[in-house]
Amino acid sequence: MFRPVLTIAAALCSFAAFAQVGPRRAVVRASGEGVVAIKPDQAKVSVGVTTQAQTAQEAGDQNAAATSKVLGELRGLLGANADIRTLNYSLSPRYEGNPARLAGYTANNTIQVTVSDLNLPGRVIDTAVQAGATNISGISFSLKDPQPARIQALRMATIQARAEAEAIAGGLGLRLGNFTVAQEGSAVTVTPFDTRTSGAGALTPIEVGNVDVRATVAIEAEMVQ
Repeated sequence: MFRPVLTIAAALCSFAAFAQVGPRRAVVRASGEGVVAIKPDQAKVSVGVTTQAQTAQEAGDQNAAATSKVLGELRGLLGANADIRTLNYSLSPRYEGNPARLAGYTANNTIQVTVSDLNLPGRVIDTAVQAGATNISGISFSLKDPQPARIQALRMATIQARAEAEAIAGGLGLRLGNFTVAQEGSAVTVTPFDTRTSGAGALTPIEVGNVDVRATVAIEAEMVQ
């Protein structure tokens, strides 16, 4: 006789808890995006030196000599404390023919040069090529400190998200109540660039565009009468 009493008591407790929760309020969800276009304050140029030879030792030695010359010329242009670092180095066999046969070895050294003077990327490219660089694999513009622009973009995204939420609620004849969720989405920095090669002896023209700092925000708010 004791066990059924416990069962009934548990059921009554569950019903009481459900009654206290009550109906869930209607909510609206919206998202916004903020974009801040700003002039970059640094540029990064990727310079590569590729050499080929019959043996791995020869390919590596030739590459080391060519890369050293490029580095020397770049430091002569930018100074001994220039921001230059190695991005990638590879030494691999090269095959030709069918069936494939070993034809030699290829060595590649890619370095990255970072400058704050946006008038220098063109000169960096020309100096590297004239010193023996075999390829320019990329140039990008960015911000040393993107945080201020990111904060501004987040603020803009939040304002847009709230405006959309208010529009949705207003269309239903309601208004916004308490905000229950507000969170940042993915933040992306787009770095457009434009590089064009020119004739021998002329400075490679580089057009610097704006850096677009983007941020997204998602919100959720109750809707009330």
